[in-house]
Amino acid sequence: MNNDELWRAVLGELELVVSKASFTTWFKDTFISEHANSAIIINVPNAFTKEWFEKRYHDTIVKTITSISDGEITQVTYKIGSLESVTPVNTPTNTVIQQPTVAAPTQTEQPNGPIPTGPTSHGLNPKYVFDTFIVGKSNELAHAASRAVAEKPGTAYNPLFIYGGVGLGKTHLMQAIGHDIAKREINRKILYTTCESFTNDFVQAIKSGQTARFQSHYRNIDLLLIDDIQFMEGKEQTQEQFFHTFNSLHQSDKQIIVTSDRPPKALPGLESRLQSRFEWGMIADVGQPDLETRIAILEAKLSEKEYSLDKPTVEYVASQIQDNIRELEGVVNHIMALHQLRNQTPSLEDIKEVIGSLTSQTSRGSLTPSMFVSTIAEFFDISTEDLLGSSRKKHLVFPRQITMYLMREELKSSFPSIGQEMGGKDHTTAIHAYEKIKKELDSSEKLRQDVTLIKNILYKNT
Repeated sequence: MNNDELWRAVLGELELVVSKASFTTWFKDTFISEHANSAIIINVPNAFTKEWFEKRYHDTIVKTITSISDGEITQVTYKIGSLESVTPVNTPTNTVIQQPTVAAPTQTEQPNGPIPTGPTSHGLNPKYVFDTFIVGKSNELAHAASRAVAEKPGTAYNPLFIYGGVGLGKTHLMQAIGHDIAKREINRKILYTTCESFTNDFVQAIKSGQTARFQSHYRNIDLLLIDDIQFMEGKEQTQEQFFHTFNSLHQSDKQIIVTSDRPPKALPGLESRLQSRFEWGMIADVGQPDLETRIAILEAKLSEKEYSLDKPTVEYVASQIQDNIRELEGVVNHIMALHQLRNQTPSLEDIKEVIGSLTSQTSRGSLTPSMFVSTIAEFFDISTEDLLGSSRKKHLVFPRQITMYLMREELKSSFPSIGQEMGGKDHTTAIHAYEKIKKELDSSEKLRQDVTLIKNILYKNT
């Protein structure tokens, strides 16, 4: 395994245990620059990142690298390095499948023209394949559509738009399609990127006067995989570029796959012409998995890591982690680490502590009632005045009830205080709203998805 492959593998593991925001912030533009015997040097872009790695992420990075290298690498140091001096290793957020080369290490610019592709070296997470995706009622449509696209790219469903909450498998399905096509058709030119990377590339192209090259880079491919399109909201010039990129690829029967935390119609900051194009193909949601599916996912993670837990413990863990499947793997990793530390199987009380430390409880202290009001008003595209008002129109009452439910569930606010925050309403109104939403959550998959999305937005912004 060369330095490039090693760091990609490490990043793939770290992405599972580090929050998306932290991963994007700290691990972008990092790479292994030197490797001698049991020691490696990781280049970072600035002194702030170097200090942060040394203080916050060092133990996690060392543990991950040691595990992936089967104990061959045990020492890690960091240095500030220029991306112009060493060939960078792209993080999994912006990766082109390309043929391995023996270019000089100082070569950082790709030649103009088509993006080279090949079957053996790519940055798609090796775990994100169809064989490791657990299918349940909440994701079977998205899985079936993804399989169809992988078999007939450009003709089955184009574009394929996959939406759902954080950590439910959207990126897994998207990258599984890329792996499947790359394995069967080695000449396909495939590009996986995030909306953030697309935007950054466009901004850089404007600054450097290389917009033509930017356009060639993104339009001269066979399969475009773009993650988290919701971050394109409000970015008019970026949307303009993506609109023309979309048209160019679609008219040439090149496959486009997009993920989002919401369906197209729930992205008000996205131009209507883009929303319309996303609806040309297939829109498939990845919902919150039921308990049986979560148990199956957890058992698959345990099998993959060659670790076992008794059935009652598996069922307990699966019952506690409901909103984010990525957290299931995080729990497994922490349980294994605790086992190694104490040299004994963790007790149920230990596992309860692990789960408590990994859930969103720590972020609740920074949330305020006004944040719930503004977030839910924006989510349902209504004004905060209407949300807090007294109108009994259905399209206002329902968001109002969800707001009161979430204040009770997430902030543990009293019913009288909820009533006051919601425009001076009686506490019995808050009680009724809470009980109504709680009851409907048991039977409405759509409501469960909406509540999950709202919570994801709230915690992402804290």
